[in-house]
Amino acid sequence: MRSRARAKGRDQERKQIVSSENADAGNTHPDDAPSGDGPSAPVWDVVVVGAGPAGASAAYAAAVTGRRVLLLEKAELPRYKTCGGGIIGPSRDALPPGFELPLQDRVHAVTFSLNGRFARTRRAKRMMFGLVNRPEFDAGLVEQAQKAGAELRTGVTVSRVEQHGTTVPDRRTAAVVLADGEVVLARAVVGADGSAGRIGAHVGVKLDQVDLGLEAEIPVPETVAEDWAGRVLIDWGPMPGSYGWGFPKGDTLTVGVISARGEGAATKRYLEDFIARLGLAGFEPAVSSGHLTRCRTDDSPLSRGRVLVCGDAAGLLEPWTREGISFALRSGRLAGEWAVRIAEAGDAVDARRQALNYAFAIKAGLGVEMAVGKRMLTLFAKRPGLLHATLTGFRPAWQAFVDITRGKTTLGGLVRGSSVARRALDALDRRGR
Repeated sequence: MRSRARAKGRDQERKQIVSSENADAGNTHPDDAPSGDGPSAPVWDVVVVGAGPAGASAAYAAAVTGRRVLLLEKAELPRYKTCGGGIIGPSRDALPPGFELPLQDRVHAVTFSLNGRFARTRRAKRMMFGLVNRPEFDAGLVEQAQKAGAELRTGVTVSRVEQHGTTVPDRRTAAVVLADGEVVLARAVVGADGSAGRIGAHVGVKLDQVDLGLEAEIPVPETVAEDWAGRVLIDWGPMPGSYGWGFPKGDTLTVGVISARGEGAATKRYLEDFIARLGLAGFEPAVSSGHLTRCRTDDSPLSRGRVLVCGDAAGLLEPWTREGISFALRSGRLAGEWAVRIAEAGDAVDARRQALNYAFAIKAGLGVEMAVGKRMLTLFAKRPGLLHATLTGFRPAWQAFVDITRGKTTLGGLVRGSSVARRALDALDRRGR
């Protein structure tokens, strides 16, 4: 009797999960799926949309297992991305084995300033982090994915993803529909096409914090470049939560600022003033660009049916610094690994289980870091001077900064693993109110 009762309970649970999965995928009834009797297109194990750090990492992680992986990118590579290009320890540790970073500089010192005032430089004995140009870095990651067996298609725009209807031959398949009408079939899809991409919209990603970043790539003469070599500048800005950066990359300086969306005019003025304060107003930028960064809400989904999202497409980045490369690399690798498991899932129950495992892995790691980052951003927005004084005048705070940039710990790991760090953050919270 107990055996039959347990079996009945498992059957009911299975039906509930299948029903939930069908609702996620937009299915209404098993009979709605095509019979599959007619000719069909080849089915990829994993299709990854977007060839930035998140997508390339996902493609590599899936391809290295021997699965058939297709990587789609709308632009031609290499292409420019608005980004400081800082490669901190967690980013380095998430790179494919043997990947050689195309470093433009190695950072041993940081100058902190408070809207141009109270500048102080702190130095470390060993390199803290490296600086790269995104076109070279992204292209290198894609090359690693290709070497692992992934196939790349560039100049391809994705129109939508479908998990039911006439384009989908069976329940184990999702259809990626391209702008020209071509249908690409896959057992699993990874969305890494940015925060405004199609895949995040399909999954239903909900975004919370939105910020505007402006940046200029400024060629400088050798004498200026020598003054910046091995040192970056971080300036706590005039608007709540804003800051600026100056990153040296050989004969070019990457100078940028970021602040909350809605402060467009003030953000532009901040960048102009920042460049002038650095004595760079007389140099013509080779590139001027801008972009929006977006953080997910705590309850935002990370999957729908056989579709996962990672990186910017999932709204994954550190809320305080808006650092996104390490979040892209780490979430992309996880997405690629779990996409393989979803591709192998024989039914909706197993696919759902694997998707939930992916979400748990993201929330247990990157989600913790984001929660601490939100607390830091709240504190920083209210009391930037307090944070500046702590980083420049309190040695343990500087050492924590060094440890995080080197990858010895993370912001979340520091607070989670140290009672002293937790008490310090609580104390700063109280002082910041």
